Amino acid sequence: MKRHYELHLLFFCAVTLGFADTQPRAGRVGIIGLDTSHSVEFTKLLNDTSVDADLDGYRVVAAFPFGSRDITSSASRIPQYTETVKAMGVKIVDSIEELLAASDVILLETNDGRPHLQQALKVIESGKPLFVDKPVAAELAHVFALYQAAAEHQTPIFSASSLRYMEKAQAIRLGAIGVVVGAETYSPAFLEPTHPDLYWYGIHGVELLYTVMGTGCERVMRASSAGSDVVIGVWENGRIGTFRGLRDGHHDYGGTAFGTDRIEAISPYEGYRPLLVEIVRFFRSGVAPISPEETLEIYTFMTAADISKQNNGSPIMLRDIWEKAANEAEELLHRK
Repeated sequence: MKRHYELHLLFFCAVTLGFADTQPRAGRVGIIGLDTSHSVEFTKLLNDTSVDADLDGYRVVAAFPFGSRDITSSASRIPQYTETVKAMGVKIVDSIEELLAASDVILLETNDGRPHLQQALKVIESGKPLFVDKPVAAELAHVFALYQAAAEHQTPIFSASSLRYMEKAQAIRLGAIGVVVGAETYSPAFLEPTHPDLYWYGIHGVELLYTVMGTGCERVMRASSAGSDVVIGVWENGRIGTFRGLRDGHHDYGGTAFGTDRIEAISPYEGYRPLLVEIVRFFRSGVAPISPEETLEIYTFMTAADISKQNNGSPIMLRDIWEKAANEAEELLHRK
């Protein structure tokens, strides 16, 4: 599996890492999508006059509100969130083109993943560093196409859930409990019919699983009911990682990592700020803190979980789904 990934990602990684030394970093932030609380929270943190040094120099100056137009839970937020960010000094613009003219770096915050590829391509073609909030897209081929386009245009790109930057998760990733031999994570996993099941909200717990386990999952099995999901991944070295998606009962974020030195709880969740610090660091450097391989594997994992559900919990090999999505992405970007 690892070798298969490397064949597809050598180009992605080379151009992403090579971009950092060629572009200056400036601080005007533009937001695409005011249909999520993330847009408001990021603006509050960046536009605070007493901002700390790790966020200093980056200010949200413009926003394009759309955004979902037909998912009611998202679209209904746009008027209120538009007024909220305007009160913080943000100019509301009528197009992504106008946003690009006013901004140096972009936060793609649209809650609806379906328009992400179309929206992101405009930013990618401009070469401006781009953070893509979850979900990267609403289908796997679009996720691959977005990253492939960024590589071809040498545009820095980064996507992550805020759960990745929980302090405990980062410590475990860096070896605090020795080698991680397995993990169990959980998060809410509310469903949205327009998106693959785990893309909409389960992404948070899945990304936490990958934060401590790393890449290399070979196959996925899923048990699902109206109130919950359990997804089991088997990694290439025999390690097992499990994600539990919560719909019924109490909702929370966290998990347990099993290491060669000790077992550690992965909690508590510390909010948006740690992620925003990483985004600003990314804007400054032009280098993403997560490899394209890891993000693409996370979305392949979630897609495999959907296919397993459709096949009564049968094991699904990730390599087959990866290859199909990569080929479809190539067609999307280069069809005549």
